[in-house]
Amino acid sequence: MVTMRDVADRAGVSIATVSFLLNDTKPVTAATRARIEQAMAELGYSRNVVARALASRRTRIIAMAYPALDHRFGFSAAEFFTSAATAARKQDYHLVLWPVGNDGTELHELVGESLVDGVVLMEVQLDDPRVAILQSTGTPFAMIGRTTELDGLSHVDIDFDATVEDAIGHLYGLGHRKLALVAGDLADPRFHNHGPYVRTEAAYRRVCADYGLQTVVLVCADTTRAGQESAARLMREHPDTTAVLVINEYAGLGVASGLSRLGYDVPAQISVLPLLMAPETAALSNPELTIMRTPGPELGQLGTEALIRQLEGAASLPPQLIPAKLQPGATTAPPRPN
Repeated sequence: MVTMRDVADRAGVSIATVSFLLNDTKPVTAATRARIEQAMAELGYSRNVVARALASRRTRIIAMAYPALDHRFGFSAAEFFTSAATAARKQDYHLVLWPVGNDGTELHELVGESLVDGVVLMEVQLDDPRVAILQSTGTPFAMIGRTTELDGLSHVDIDFDATVEDAIGHLYGLGHRKLALVAGDLADPRFHNHGPYVRTEAAYRRVCADYGLQTVVLVCADTTRAGQESAARLMREHPDTTAVLVINEYAGLGVASGLSRLGYDVPAQISVLPLLMAPETAALSNPELTIMRTPGPELGQLGTEALIRQLEGAASLPPQLIPAKLQPGATTAPPRPN
């Protein structure tokens, strides 16, 4: 069995220096770290994570709290997870996914066990009970999303105002004047005060007013079938609509397929533009969807870096808002003349 002494001898350092590195109790130079890690790799030495945690009182594990039982997984969510895990690994941390509810009950139980060093919160509500729980337990945390009150809270988020402005600007530039928004259902207890839904609808109403456009908002659940039903309702109640924006990823697929099933030519008769979607999801549609590409990779990395800076006592990462970017597909075009 390979021991720390073996590693120290191979690296030409003291056992204490190896211990400092493994237990994260004292800093070592980059050159010394490289020699020790090379020796560990050559000898096949495995770190005892439990022993290191006991010695340093840190696990070097961070959790991403995602309410998976309430919010459906999709390609967009997966991008947040994978980029966060990559960012954590680069800093010698491990990231685990905690599929805990938004009410904070399970989260309170888990942080009380000292299983992780800190938490990254996802799917943040405007008044999120998880924030108070983490503050009361003294657990370091960062948010991918925003509550209403942000004083002293480390956060990054999508810039919903800029995203909606760019989306409507794109459609307006094509000649569209009859726009509709298929919005999220805030009456659903799972999405009560859900930040992305609230901010997207508010931005849509504001930007439409700036352009002098009438607003049409249809509430829709977060499923493909609900998107199909919303498409039918939209064309039944607002048949002069020439372009539709959709907030939910699954509903976006449903709206596009629902319009096609009803016999509408997308985009010749009506354009479809999902506001937050990953390219892999857009490619599932026929024709492939034009989308506002969600900044999941950037936000997953930034949210994780913000938390790790707290854990390492480094300078705080300033709050950042990143807009989704237009990614052309085949579902937006100038409106057909009457």
